[in-house]
Amino acid sequence: MDTTIRPIIAGADRLPYRRHELSFKRRLVALTQAPGASVARIAREHGVNANQVFSWRKLYREGRLGATDSDEVRLLPVDVAAPTMAASAKLVEPGLQGKPYSGRLRIECAHAHLIIEGSPDSQALRVVLEHLLR
Repeated sequence: MDTTIRPIIAGADRLPYRRHELSFKRRLVALTQAPGASVARIAREHGVNANQVFSWRKLYREGRLGATDSDEVRLLPVDVAAPTMAASAKLVEPGLQGKPYSGRLRIECAHAHLIIEGSPDSQALRVVLEHLLR
């Protein structure tokens, strides 16, 4: 009688893990982010397990799936408003007895173009110039 105990290995015929390109992962994540998109349906159509796609979505949100939205150039919303009395009062030079200061400073360098009109705050101008001329 043989008393040798041998484990049964059921996964011997298992295929190696598939490796997917980052572009493929990002494309599937983008498809799942569309309004009304079904992650399970999109995963099935592309031959991938839905749990894997959910994992890629999590990595994408964390910024760990290659390029993210933060790598792209974004425009910030800007509201343009008419100058208020307080803002126009700042443009008066003390030595000019109430006449508005009409100075204009124009700075151009390799990567920036800056125009300052009026009387800028010296501290703010110093900070801007330090960052601009780096």
